[in-house]
Amino acid sequence: MKTIVITGSSRGIGNGLARAFLARGCQVVVSGSTPASTEKAASALLTEFPPDNILGCPCNVTHLSDHNALWSAATARFGKVDVWINNAGIGHPMQKVWELPVERYRDLVETNLMGVLYGSRVAIAQMLQQRSGQLFNMEGFGSDGRLRAGLSVYGTTKSACTYLTRTLAAEVQGTPVLVGRLSPGIVITEFLSDPYKADPQGFESAKKIFSILGDKVETVTPWLAERVLSNRKNGASFNWLTSGKVLWRFATARFTQRDLYA
Repeated sequence: MKTIVITGSSRGIGNGLARAFLARGCQVVVSGSTPASTEKAASALLTEFPPDNILGCPCNVTHLSDHNALWSAATARFGKVDVWINNAGIGHPMQKVWELPVERYRDLVETNLMGVLYGSRVAIAQMLQQRSGQLFNMEGFGSDGRLRAGLSVYGTTKSACTYLTRTLAAEVQGTPVLVGRLSPGIVITEFLSDPYKADPQGFESAKKIFSILGDKVETVTPWLAERVLSNRKNGASFNWLTSGKVLWRFATARFTQRDLYA
């Protein structure tokens, strides 16, 4: 029975991953940014899965001390951590750099980049001591070098996260620790729609592409969980929305008429 720690797992993809791992008999540490969000998520999971396999522990990823506390809580309850997933992240409205409030720069960098740095530091250092473990960092738009006006700051943090993860894999080479990347593609959650709150017309247009290329949480997260649990390779990259799948979705769009918002 493996123990999985997932930051940002009170909702969205993180919560979907928690459910997928629990469904496969794992012990899961659920973590939101606040005690209230964490308790709510853990309570919901307790109605579906064995209580002995679930622990809720809040973690504000912008604080290194919270990551240390998260590791300590996980090991105190379950003895060790087999997989640590840095999933927590935030987005921003579809605004250009000079339009986005400066304070949002700091929030994005502290959460999406510093949060991953802190989590990676704690997880790898502790896994080296316990002589086993895997770290996975969650990718997002910008990780593959794609550009889009209005997502410059978010994309920058995700691009940096991918560079960091690839470098971490090189740094742990030859140790008992494995480092990898998870790329869920376009997943229909609030995280996807939130940037369009001030642009409902833009969202209506974007929904057409989201329905063609996107998938629901319950479709993507079991696939990712299976790959994580079976992984034995350092530097692994698990990408749900491959180039081949993108081409196929567009080629068959007129026949399938996918509508994930119906």
